Amino acid sequence: MQISGHPRVEIVVPVKNEENDLGPNIRRLREFLDTAFPFPAEVCIADNGSTDATYEIGALLSAELPGVRIVRLEQSGRGRALKKVWSESTADVLAYMDVDLSTNLNALLPLVAPLFAGHSDVAIGTRLSNGSRVVRRPKREFISRGYNLLLRATLSAHFSDAQCGFKAIRADVARQLLPLIEDNSWFFDTELLVLAEKAGLRVHEVPVDWVDDLDSRVKIAKTIDEDLRGIARLMKNLGRGAIPLEPIRQAFGRPRILDPRTALAARVLRFGAIGVLSTTAYALLYLVLRQGMPAQVANVLSLLITAVGNTALNRRITFGVQGVENRWRHQLRGLVTFGIGWSLTASSLWLLHTATSSPHQAVEITVLTIANLAATVVRFSFFQAWVFDDDKPTIPTLEPPAVLEHSRSN
Repeated sequence: MQISGHPRVEIVVPVKNEENDLGPNIRRLREFLDTAFPFPAEVCIADNGSTDATYEIGALLSAELPGVRIVRLEQSGRGRALKKVWSESTADVLAYMDVDLSTNLNALLPLVAPLFAGHSDVAIGTRLSNGSRVVRRPKREFISRGYNLLLRATLSAHFSDAQCGFKAIRADVARQLLPLIEDNSWFFDTELLVLAEKAGLRVHEVPVDWVDDLDSRVKIAKTIDEDLRGIARLMKNLGRGAIPLEPIRQAFGRPRILDPRTALAARVLRFGAIGVLSTTAYALLYLVLRQGMPAQVANVLSLLITAVGNTALNRRITFGVQGVENRWRHQLRGLVTFGIGWSLTASSLWLLHTATSSPHQAVEITVLTIANLAATVVRFSFFQAWVFDDDKPTIPTLEPPAVLEHSRSN
């Protein structure tokens, strides 16, 4: 197969000390691309730090097979290899797969098709969906599922399988994302996907058939340590707004098509959950402070501290405001809103005692409950319409990229 013009797809195969598997698997991949794949495609062997005959074998394959090339990096690291090849590629869509070809190659077209169609920006294979068929050791399965659950809990990730060695990305998107990715090793995949999601890009998932490589050389303990450090770094940088995602959001961001009622319901649920947490924190803090100060002082301090925490959590979780810009303005507005809500409960209690000198305790509790519900509605309304109003996101729509026509001849 001869590639006419530049390849529509470039598939990178990162390798290190793979002299046994490299030859047969690259021939198998090239044969599949020539006979069963509709787009012109090039294979790039990215040798990163091999000390055996991997590079020599790759060079022979490059000379023997049209549409195969090799790149040599002296330093190891899958992320480092992908950064180099993807940043220099002339293809429209960039992909990578593991040299063991654990993923069934029939999943390659479903992986890249949404990128050509303009439907998605990044595509990944997933071994953890209901449609996947996986042959895998229980230990690896447990670690993989646990890791992806951790990503959901810490980074609010929505993708299901961060580390599957089967991914693709539009070249124009890669040029924007790659400079922001710090990791050069195994955490590269996770960082790529998290930043893509945070920038509002579409991540398409393809269920894959997967057979685990029994000769895998991944050092699990070291990889877990690096992944945990990477998660902590991303949480810190995203929380500080230190990663410049706004230009990508402006260029490629696509609005989520949501029913406004569903979005509002989700926001109300998050607001309510934070309210329960704040109330619990208030009660515990009051009990501690009450040991050394009068009730009214302990009450005011507990309310003030939890109000600050409540505003900070709602700012980040309920309304999705990131970075430090306007943080103090939001806190001041939050305190004003809290004061308005508190005045409703205080005035209701005062009116009750004015009307009845000794109201029954059940009546008092009923009045306070109604007043607190009203205060909660007021606080939510103020948060929605005023406190965080200056940070409403604006994600422009973007016409899908045109799919250029390329010819191929055999």
